[in-house]
Amino acid sequence: MTPEQQQALQEHVQAIAKILYDDTPAKQLTTLAGIEQAVRSQMQKHVMPEVGGFFIATTTGTSAGYQRRVKSILGELPITSGQAQKLEVRGHTQLSPYLETCCLRVSANVSYQHAAEDIEYFTGMAVSKSVQQRLVHRQDFVLPKSQVTVEELSVDGGNIRIRTPEGEACSWKGYKAACLHEPAEVAASFGDNTVVIDWVNAQPLAPVLTCIGDGHDGIWNIVAQLTPSTQRREVLDWFHLMENLHKIGVSLKRLNQAETLLWQGRVEAAKALFTNCQLQPAQNFCEYLNKHRHRIINYQYHQAEQICSIGSGAVESTVKQIDRRTKISGAQWKEDNVPQVLAHRCAYLNQLIST
Repeated sequence: MTPEQQQALQEHVQAIAKILYDDTPAKQLTTLAGIEQAVRSQMQKHVMPEVGGFFIATTTGTSAGYQRRVKSILGELPITSGQAQKLEVRGHTQLSPYLETCCLRVSANVSYQHAAEDIEYFTGMAVSKSVQQRLVHRQDFVLPKSQVTVEELSVDGGNIRIRTPEGEACSWKGYKAACLHEPAEVAASFGDNTVVIDWVNAQPLAPVLTCIGDGHDGIWNIVAQLTPSTQRREVLDWFHLMENLHKIGVSLKRLNQAETLLWQGRVEAAKALFTNCQLQPAQNFCEYLNKHRHRIINYQYHQAEQICSIGSGAVESTVKQIDRRTKISGAQWKEDNVPQVLAHRCAYLNQLIST
């Protein structure tokens, strides 16, 4: 911008500021926050739509077609069908692409009601909770495709409270989530595990794929359907193994001995410590070891040699992040809406990871 342009702009800005100030009630100007809100409101109503309209018309070079008004962070912008086509604005939409993105990012974290309140507070534009919900449910959230070979992943699950008819007890139903470790990308599915399975199998998988999970059968049912070209290395999460060990309730000395043996992958020696123990938790733990024997690796060696991870913390963190949206206070979900809500949340998490 030349000095002459800067001077002309300053003169126009000062003239605009005086007009807007004279048009603003004095009671709105008693605090800085009030001034900020008043200026934004006046600019979005009188100034920014004109500036935005000028940019649109000049950039597209056309005014052909029918005209409609679109809500944006600049205020309500006039835009013709010809201009919308050139600027990649979808037909029959009330919101600009940027304002839509703002709505999707906010509603991925909070209820639609709170999203509506936050969007108005942040941008000055009112987008109702019903519009927020419709916006989410008409999206086609595409799961990411890894650009590098996937060597490790972990699988876990969570529960969502499903809305039931009035008078009936609430119902909780499970979902499954998978997290690629490098690069860190996530996917989740509700009621249809093939969504997660097909997504993983569509990635460029390493010949030997390390799959980490806890002791839940549903996790390993999914892992069993993953298809690397050579081998799956199934690893029982070390921390989940220790959690189960310390439920036994025997002496600390025996627990420490068992932990050392399991750290080295010596399952039979660890089981021998509890052979004569009649406690039911001890018998349950031995059955647990038998069930997952082939998944209990030499954790010490694999960690020291950096062969693979030994914990499923990545996917457990993913489930916690998903639950921040699905388990907000008092939340109940229509069962048909859950898959889209999960897809929305995962798309948001993947966007955060990529940036």
